[in-house]
Amino acid sequence: MTLEEKIQAVEQVFEKLDNEIYRFQGWSGLNCKWGCGKCCFKPDIEATILEFLPFAHALYHADQSFAWLEKLEQSDSSICLILNPTQAGAGLCTEYKHRGLICRLFGFSARTNKYDKKELVTCEIIKTEQADQYTKAYHKVEQEVESIPVMHHYYMQLHAIDYELTKDFYPINQAIRKAIETVLAYYAYRNS
Repeated sequence: MTLEEKIQAVEQVFEKLDNEIYRFQGWSGLNCKWGCGKCCFKPDIEATILEFLPFAHALYHADQSFAWLEKLEQSDSSICLILNPTQAGAGLCTEYKHRGLICRLFGFSARTNKYDKKELVTCEIIKTEQADQYTKAYHKVEQEVESIPVMHHYYMQLHAIDYELTKDFYPINQAIRKAIETVLAYYAYRNS
């Protein structure tokens, strides 16, 4: 599978997930608070290389790869550098279209517990400010009355695209850097 085919496959997984999240938000009534982005400020967010290949690929075609590598190299922040806390609008992600899998899943997905039961995973703000909707959604998910994206299922779909690029989790900025390096290496080899 070529790099472009992998990226297309990742984007297809993301599109499927986005549609499933949209349906979940429709029946649950749960949504992120306008302009929040609080979850993005967690310093311990980890990601795989593959989930940031679409972002790295877009950077390459915009001739921004080296600028981003420099930005990542100069930063000592553990907070995702795609995040812009001063950005006005619905969210703080400057590359919302190219955000990673973890960014898409958090808040509107489920994990499976040791009893193979689904548990809704969301933030404290949603749990407290949308308590009634959260409680109803939690019980519907737990009883499997309604559908919800399951984290493990989506990670396995990425894993099927490329085992090597999904087997390890890195701090998010390191995953982004490795994705950029992967794209640059691919094109350096192809263009030489």
